[in-house]
Amino acid sequence: MTGSDVPPSFRLAYVPGVTPAKWVRTWHERTPEVPLTLIQVPAAEAADLVRRRDADAVLLRLPIDRTGLHAIPLYTETTVVVVPKDHLVAAADEVSAADLTDGVVLHPLDDTLDWAQPPGRQAIQRPATTGDAIELVAAGVGLLVVPQSLARLHHRRDLTYRPLSDAPESRVALSWLADETTDVIEQFIGIVRGRTGNSTRGRAPAQGTRPDADVRKPAAGKPTGGTRRRSGAPHGGKRGKPRRRS
Repeated sequence: MTGSDVPPSFRLAYVPGVTPAKWVRTWHERTPEVPLTLIQVPAAEAADLVRRRDADAVLLRLPIDRTGLHAIPLYTETTVVVVPKDHLVAAADEVSAADLTDGVVLHPLDDTLDWAQPPGRQAIQRPATTGDAIELVAAGVGLLVVPQSLARLHHRRDLTYRPLSDAPESRVALSWLADETTDVIEQFIGIVRGRTGNSTRGRAPAQGTRPDADVRKPAAGKPTGGTRRRSGAPHGGKRGKPRRRS
């Protein structure tokens, strides 16, 4: 930081299921003189953590309230339905929302999928967290629709999951304060976008120009964990009965 005796550092928050390990390794290789601190944060608190300046940037799931924030969509996850292993859905390779019509589909309060109307019948009470909902699925109370990385994070031997073809997909994004695009943040933007260490595009934009962070273009570099699809409109699937495995 020019003109400051405080050495630079970078505090990166991330929501459950998002795995920043690959980007963090690249950071340590390219910028070993700037320590990077990882902070795990509940999905519902991610944007406010940055607004309070308790983190410099956060990897979160869209949609969010973007007031005062920049956000770069990075990749899109497959949406899956989590079911007991002996459930009818477990016999299919892929299901649609119509296949869940007669079942109870849990809708936790920390859900980040942008549903107009979740499929299936709604439970009398919404679970507080995705973890609570997983426990209810294991108890046979209902089913749960989540991004695939969360299904993996909450893996249990008695549960499995299948892709849900016509559900909203989860977009993972990098977000930070709109008026604080520092050199350190620009360096991390370059990493998540797959720029080489010799690239000059990681520098902060000139005053009065639109920050590069506003470009809604998926990054070439991908983090570990989670199945990804190209960003765009939600994937459409055929409705009907689940396709059984041969």
